[in-house]
Amino acid sequence: MKDEFPYRHRDINWLSFNDRVLQEAADRSNPLYERLKFIAIFSSNLDEHFRVRVSQLRQLKKVKKSIRKKLALRPNKIVKKILSKVHSQQEYLGDLFFGEIVPELESHGIKLLEFDEVSKKYKAEATEYYEKYLKDLVTPKSVEASKSSDILLENQQLYFIVTFDHEDKYGVVNIPSDQHDRFITLKQEDGKHIIAFLDDIIKLNIDKIFPDETVTDSYSVKLSRDAELYLDQELGEDLAEQIYNSLSQRDVGQATRFLYDEAMPKSVRKNIRKSLGLGKIDMVAGGTYHNFNDLFSFPDPTDNPELHDSGFEPIKHKHLENSDKDYFEIISEKDQIVHFPYMSFDYVQRMIDQAAVDEHVREIKISLYRVASESALTSALLKAIDNGKKVTVFVEAKARFDEENNIEWGRKFEAKGARVIYSYPKIKVHSKVMLITREENEKIKRYAYIGTGNFNAQTSKIYCDHGLFTAEKKITKDLSRVFDVLQGDLIIPRAKKLLISPFSTRRTFEHMIRNEMDLVRDGKVGKVTAKMNQLEDPDMVNLLYRASQAGVQIRLIVRGFSCLVPQVEGLSENIEITSIVDTYLEHGRLYIFNNDGDPKMFMGSADWMSRNLDRRIEVLAPIEDPEVFQELEDILAIQLKDNVKARIHTPEEDNPFVEPENGAAKIRSQRAIYDYLKNKHTN
Repeated sequence: MKDEFPYRHRDINWLSFNDRVLQEAADRSNPLYERLKFIAIFSSNLDEHFRVRVSQLRQLKKVKKSIRKKLALRPNKIVKKILSKVHSQQEYLGDLFFGEIVPELESHGIKLLEFDEVSKKYKAEATEYYEKYLKDLVTPKSVEASKSSDILLENQQLYFIVTFDHEDKYGVVNIPSDQHDRFITLKQEDGKHIIAFLDDIIKLNIDKIFPDETVTDSYSVKLSRDAELYLDQELGEDLAEQIYNSLSQRDVGQATRFLYDEAMPKSVRKNIRKSLGLGKIDMVAGGTYHNFNDLFSFPDPTDNPELHDSGFEPIKHKHLENSDKDYFEIISEKDQIVHFPYMSFDYVQRMIDQAAVDEHVREIKISLYRVASESALTSALLKAIDNGKKVTVFVEAKARFDEENNIEWGRKFEAKGARVIYSYPKIKVHSKVMLITREENEKIKRYAYIGTGNFNAQTSKIYCDHGLFTAEKKITKDLSRVFDVLQGDLIIPRAKKLLISPFSTRRTFEHMIRNEMDLVRDGKVGKVTAKMNQLEDPDMVNLLYRASQAGVQIRLIVRGFSCLVPQVEGLSENIEITSIVDTYLEHGRLYIFNNDGDPKMFMGSADWMSRNLDRRIEVLAPIEDPEVFQELEDILAIQLKDNVKARIHTPEEDNPFVEPENGAAKIRSQRAIYDYLKNKHTN
């Protein structure tokens, strides 16, 4: 056994996941607008990576070098590796977009112009559009060269750096994509829809924006800033209020990436660095256009359905749809499982809606991690409050990028009369759970919902998740204890069935893996099968290595990054990992342990990451209902057989696709799961 096991750096391996997203953008079998969507996802992912992960590496640089050395922290080296990898990805993205996507758009009657075409062929249309719609949205500023400046570039916003015929100063002008569509249809011509970048229409009119200067050129730039909120926990102000009042920090936080047009001259870059107080490592060369996440809203003036993914018609759940019985009767009889986006999130919303008007319901408790801006779920909770139900809502105020919306909803619930509990300073509540208390035959009965995804109808349409409805006494009692912890009425929830982080999840998972190792030593089969978003926790990684060496067969689906290196002789040859990237974001977490032929399955909100095991409130439920167990096991089996959209995690991190074996049928798991569920719930 090795003394030190290999452990990948999460922030570098994450880039391998974003490579998989680019593979989908490059896949010609995907509809054209699906490919555009994946380019947008790639860009959005990368922005967040710099704002969150790279910014944390930058913070490590502030730690004394002697301490960093003892802890083997090498943030500069990691950042340089990230920048090198990202540069090659961006070059590939530019070639893909302009070399393949743009010509294919034109073949379908949609011509996306570059600047030279706008200036030579459509100057009149672009100028007219600028004067009519854009003139009042631009704000020019002048900056003295080679001097520090108090000019503020807003986080993630697009700007032009404008050069003049002298080097005493330069101009800065916003590209108002936050106030106007990024892609503008100028006209129809010869059966084609002519579309221009907002950037190029602004650029064409730069001379008018700086009338007192002779403009020589302009270069698109974007500044990303640290997304972390650095709060003073000693203040008397409550945490939610601190977070709400600190959100503006993101607009002025530390720079993490200054993305500039690589055509920008070195002298201009040097001036910009001086003006904005940036370091060399902050400067990242890019293409002519930035913020490709705007492609999420790229127009289709042809309205051609062949260019889009048709999506799924939601499957009607055989027990929860069109039944004469109410949900409480159905769930009392047996556990029920729903799957998104294959089924509608309405099933969750309807249960709350029924609870809101049911005369026997006494209380509703729910944890909200990312609240939808407006939904039937929030309306049902407000209705329950109006109807005199006792409603307790736990709102995670630290859900990154959703803090403002979450806190505002918490205030709405509070104003209506709900008991609202916000985050604790050093722990997040990531569980997706609900508990309804009902009086039946003069006794209290509890009903629970435990999911892998957020209580959000919008994300349920694009995230693949599972949700369990159960009235099983021990599980619902355990969940009641979880809410007691959230309410501050209990410190340790001694659960009999649920896995609850940070109290029992790690211990239980480690015990289950060691049990498989013991079975192998006894000459029996040891097997671990699991699906998660990320695999990062060092202790879990090392335990999986040891289990592999002991002969346990380990089969994992890890959508995102993995710090474990599979298929290493003598170490991890018994570990196989694949990743599925397809139309919908794989988000469910399932864990199955063979357990000497009596398999144990857990489903819930936790990945095998240190934060999920030790620093978050997470809930995973054992799956005990035979029908629900079989349904989830069948779904996981289909995903394990995917040979269309599954990639292999390799030591080289090169993302090869899983290939069909010896003429075997192609299995695209998301389509196959839809067919499986449709057949199961209609027969």
